[in-house]
Amino acid sequence: MSTDQAGRTTVEVEAVLFDMDGTLVDSTAVVEDVWARFAARHGVVLADVLAYSHGRQTKDTLLRFLPPGHDVDAVAEEIEREETTRTDGITEIPGARRLLELLRGARTAVVTSASRPLAEARLLAAGLPVPEVLVAAEDVAAGKPDPSGYVAAAARLGVAPDRCLVLEDAEAGILAGLASGAHTLVVGSHLSPATRHLDRVPDLRPVGATPAAHGGARLHWPHRSTP
Repeated sequence: MSTDQAGRTTVEVEAVLFDMDGTLVDSTAVVEDVWARFAARHGVVLADVLAYSHGRQTKDTLLRFLPPGHDVDAVAEEIEREETTRTDGITEIPGARRLLELLRGARTAVVTSASRPLAEARLLAAGLPVPEVLVAAEDVAAGKPDPSGYVAAAARLGVAPDRCLVLEDAEAGILAGLASGAHTLVVGSHLSPATRHLDRVPDLRPVGATPAAHGGARLHWPHRSTP
């Protein structure tokens, strides 16, 4: 990774690994409404649920907030069914479709805390292609912030994690990307100790890309690191 005199960061990697919600797909309205219904039904604080749930698997959030006496798997399946059928208002994060098109021919994957059916539904609702390599919740033993998803995606693409670029918007995913050893770019406004000194972009519009040799990619964006 390098920064030129014009203030542009450039990185050449062997694969690009995208988070989905908040990075490629804007599903905020649906997600917040579903969790608001959950919070009201079970008497928990919505703000706490939203702060914890972003970027994590549904089951992990339920294990933390679902009151005793309820079946975690059953509630998770209920939430999953509701989310999968609610695609109105889901859109691409600005620049997502353009960037994926620029990366056509390069190794790419999506690594998401959503299930495969939910991920496919949201990508299609946003007008984005479903990638050949999609690592979903059911594909890993531990969800983000565990790096297993990104490690698995890199392995399926035949590259080492430290030769990948991860694009993430949420704390759990950023921690997962860093723990995998990948270069990690923050998408959006999330701030935490984990984002210190990481480059960030407000959305995907500033990110340029060209395929490189042997399925790799060269990407660039205006340098803007978090102090």
